[in-house]
Amino acid sequence: MTPPKPASRPDRVSLWRYLRLFRDDILSAQPARLYRAWMAEFRTPFFRSYLCNDPALVDLVLKGRPDDFPKSDRIGEGLRPLLGNSVFVTNGEVWKRQRRIIDPAFEGGRLRGSFPAMLAAGQAAVARLAPGVVEIEGHASHAAADVIFRTLFSIPIEHEVAAEVFAQFRDYQRSQPILNLAAFVPLPRWVPRLHRRRTRRTAQAIRGLIERLTAERMAAIAAGTAPDDLATKIMTTPDPETGARFDTAEMVDQVAIFFLAGHETSASALSWALYLLATHPEAQARVAAEAAEFAADPTFANLSRLRFTRDVFREALRLYPPVPMMVRETVQHERFRDRDVAPGAQVVLSPWHLHRHERIWPAPDDFDPDRWTREENRACARDAYLPFSAGPRVCPGAGFAMVEGPLLLGLIVGAYCLQAEGAPPVPVAHLTVRARDGIRLRLARRQPAAG
Repeated sequence: MTPPKPASRPDRVSLWRYLRLFRDDILSAQPARLYRAWMAEFRTPFFRSYLCNDPALVDLVLKGRPDDFPKSDRIGEGLRPLLGNSVFVTNGEVWKRQRRIIDPAFEGGRLRGSFPAMLAAGQAAVARLAPGVVEIEGHASHAAADVIFRTLFSIPIEHEVAAEVFAQFRDYQRSQPILNLAAFVPLPRWVPRLHRRRTRRTAQAIRGLIERLTAERMAAIAAGTAPDDLATKIMTTPDPETGARFDTAEMVDQVAIFFLAGHETSASALSWALYLLATHPEAQARVAAEAAEFAADPTFANLSRLRFTRDVFREALRLYPPVPMMVRETVQHERFRDRDVAPGAQVVLSPWHLHRHERIWPAPDDFDPDRWTREENRACARDAYLPFSAGPRVCPGAGFAMVEGPLLLGLIVGAYCLQAEGAPPVPVAHLTVRARDGIRLRLARRQPAAG
């Protein structure tokens, strides 16, 4: 079966209708022509927006001249109550300083050190599952949050503070649209942002809990009793240019985005990967076979045995990129595809459309994990695949995610046979790409292979 894809809006709608559609779901608010267009211009009374699918333009913005295309404030406006001044929303020298401190925590050697915590979280996730019909997005969120807390602060999701952060974040998800008024209308800084009261309250509660964990860890570092995990690594890493470290307030901002990005995006990708396997039994059987081989010796060194499982996860990220659109802003006059682009214009890079582009990918809407091993797709993978962004602003946790995702996927499929239950899920984008009414799967315990 062809994996579900949201219906596109009519090619022409009023601005008011477009804004309402965009607020509800940014995927179905777009016209179908974007799956074939190299570039599209959108005009509003307040700004011009250019969606770029041309790989040359994407490369220019993300890799060629990234300083000339800083991240737009418009998306960050809706998330500032939670994220503060985190690396996700900053630009320029502030962002560069933050990355100099954060990046060493996610280098290759640190992944090996984080693996036992990931494995424990995955095994705990399998233990929480049971035969029958389950809503898998909730379980994936629980598992991904557990990974974050175990690798960041060396505590499981059952820890009192971790459990409360997770509960508050679920509330935040339900109250926070991806965009608010300031995303559409340029507002001076002194104008109130009209965030919902519930959004502000839950964001404040989450940040208060994170501040508690951060302060406790900093005290443990001072006392020489802190565990060697990601939080300790980040808190003790000085900026190589200035020697300064993050203070408590700065660390709270960064932990907030680690939790949002590392938990929400991983849960999205894992949920869709499980659904895709539930609807493609042959692929599921191949993953189960790899998982059985890996289970005989579940070590970091043996992750290479999950080769097809990794390709399934990559294909899930292609079809359902957790962050479907990225917005940059021009700081000077530009010329895109023989069109003048003024300073202050919004430049939209859409992994959602780029990953399904009909003029780039063969059979773009099909689930085909084997495409990653075929020569014909090498150029596509290089030029039109950016689930973690690209260039200097590539997600620092990309390598982390590509260990976590296949590992959790293999552990779950190794333990349970999956079947889709009910109507196909409808993808929508709020904080990330999720299913409008959840993803329901029927689970049955997998019997060990004979012999």
